[in-house]
Amino acid sequence: MAESHSLGQKGEDLAADYLKKAGYKIRHRNWVYGKKELDIIAENNEFIVFVEVKTRNVNFSLAPASAVTAEKQRSVIYAADAYVRIFNTVKENRFDIITVVSGEETTEIDHIENAFYPTLR
Repeated sequence: MAESHSLGQKGEDLAADYLKKAGYKIRHRNWVYGKKELDIIAENNEFIVFVEVKTRNVNFSLAPASAVTAEKQRSVIYAADAYVRIFNTVKENRFDIITVVSGEETTEIDHIENAFYPTLR
């Protein structure tokens, strides 16, 4: 397994654990619609939350959230729209980013709620 894939999987595992501890229910992980993928779909009392997870090593110079470009946002929104239609969800939707920055001895997790909004432009 490639090191970046392994690091990404570890980050998604940590993000899912973080969400569970914060009271979210994990509905799906790595949900695929066509060629689009949603990392984590979670819910709480108010929202269905579509979570994009970005994981980096501590030595990486750019902030992980900056990797969620407008194109990536459109991809997530497109897949989320399909998810809502397929599963007939009635709760309000929210788009979050969770960043995981791992070092040899520490890991930092940052949860950015309402990181972007569902416009398909």
